[in-house]
Amino acid sequence: MATVRDSIDDQLLERYIDTTAKALDRLKVAAPERSFAKVLADDFLRMAESYYRDAIHFRDTGDKVNAFASVNYAHGWLDCGARLGLFDVGGDDQLFTLYE
Repeated sequence: MATVRDSIDDQLLERYIDTTAKALDRLKVAAPERSFAKVLADDFLRMAESYYRDAIHFRDTGDKVNAFASVNYAHGWLDCGARLGLFDVGGDDQLFTLYE
């Protein structure tokens, strides 16, 4: 039977924040400079970075629930950008959810 979590401990939160930090460092914008895809890639990255900063802020102020939610939103933007091909993630299927 699977273990059910009903709280967010510091180790879990730090693992998610660390994973997203690594993902942000790993990716490169893959879209051509003068394309609509580049506009999308930049926007996805801006959203991910913004949510990541929010996660850090909430963690630092003791709000684990909003920190956890924010870091998951951040990583969702990164995964989406990787799956759409906006980001080159070097085939890393450990930090990103890829299509295949």
